[in-house]
Amino acid sequence: MKNTFLKPFVLGLCLCGFTAFAQQNIYELPVAKPADAGMRSYHLSYIDSLANEAITEKQVPGILALVVRDGKVVYHKAFGQADPSGKKLETSSIFRIASQTKAITSTAAMILWERGKFQLDDPIAKYIPEFKDAQVLDSLFPDGSYTSHQADKPITIRHLLTHTSGIGYGAIDGDARFRKLFEDAGIIDGFTTKNITLAENEPKVAKMPLHHNPGERFTYSEGIDVVGYLVELLSGKKLDVFMREEIFEPLAMTDTYFYIPKEKHERLVAVQALENGKWTDAGSNAFYAANYPISGAQTFFSGGAGLSSTALDYAQFLQMYVNGGELNGKRILSPTTVDFILSNQIGNIWADQGAGHGLAFKVVGEGASAKGGQGSPDTFEWGGYFNTQYFADPQQKLIGIILKQTLGTNNDQTAWKFRNIVFSSVAE
Repeated sequence: MKNTFLKPFVLGLCLCGFTAFAQQNIYELPVAKPADAGMRSYHLSYIDSLANEAITEKQVPGILALVVRDGKVVYHKAFGQADPSGKKLETSSIFRIASQTKAITSTAAMILWERGKFQLDDPIAKYIPEFKDAQVLDSLFPDGSYTSHQADKPITIRHLLTHTSGIGYGAIDGDARFRKLFEDAGIIDGFTTKNITLAENEPKVAKMPLHHNPGERFTYSEGIDVVGYLVELLSGKKLDVFMREEIFEPLAMTDTYFYIPKEKHERLVAVQALENGKWTDAGSNAFYAANYPISGAQTFFSGGAGLSSTALDYAQFLQMYVNGGELNGKRILSPTTVDFILSNQIGNIWADQGAGHGLAFKVVGEGASAKGGQGSPDTFEWGGYFNTQYFADPQQKLIGIILKQTLGTNNDQTAWKFRNIVFSSVAE
């Protein structure tokens, strides 16, 4: 039986004091010295400088960084504080990963796709009838009424997975009209302490007008919450149960939850904001309830934003993809399925970025790769609302994860600097 108590202890040994514990592989990803995984130790140490500088300059109050090469953890360190009291950030700390949830929900859907439960180009209305006859917004009036016209095609499951459905995103939508429409309809945009379910929320989303015709362009949306509801409908299980049984348990993701159990509450990192030169608890704002992972009704499982996790747990999820769909003998997806999940599904919509979007991640194309600092072609990536980022390069078998918990820190330069350091640490 796996000794989960030792998990954070052993990981703290990374880069220094590699003892016999570190060689026992008592967790899914073993620790290795950077040189043994083809990485430059001294160059990875620039991450220390990056983190300390960012904390001194008050870009962030705390930062956790993890690097994996060839399936081995070569760097895993935490710096700074976990909350305004000065509590130390630990490598075992739990973070709200927000939109990093999306890739996991998309994976859950593709598990069901492999079992013949749906086709990617099925209209979502086949499973959620409220999406029939979708409308595109024309004008919104001060009284909340609006005019619209019928979309030129149905929303498909592929549209949802690629954020090309035209569905809006409420409180974080770039268009103020959609922020108002979603608020007036009482739609939950991400996570909540309220007593509501996906079965109650997503049919409301279906009644909202669209930004544009499905497939026309990329519009970041609440569509992955709809995918989460689809998983519930097709599996007959709540989304948290399906993820636990099909993804978290096989991948030994023992610290990933929609709602964190009481015995782990103290490991949750506070969301902080800089006020008058001091880091303070960001508390609640119009978009989220500060205590959503640990209190409230705990009935809403947001497939787009609701999970909390650790860096190691998320690395194990990404390593499964780097390995072509399996980790330590536990196969989640077929290699052929992974190949097209990581293939561009949106045509030339992001051609100016030299990138594409697959069925779960943004994918670096040859154009962006050739410009430097983005990784090899087919590197996949995303991040989360509370300032978390990750990337995984299947060609180099390299994973980088950087976690913070902040709001309103527009001067934070850590994400791109971390990426540059990690990719240039490759020695062979």
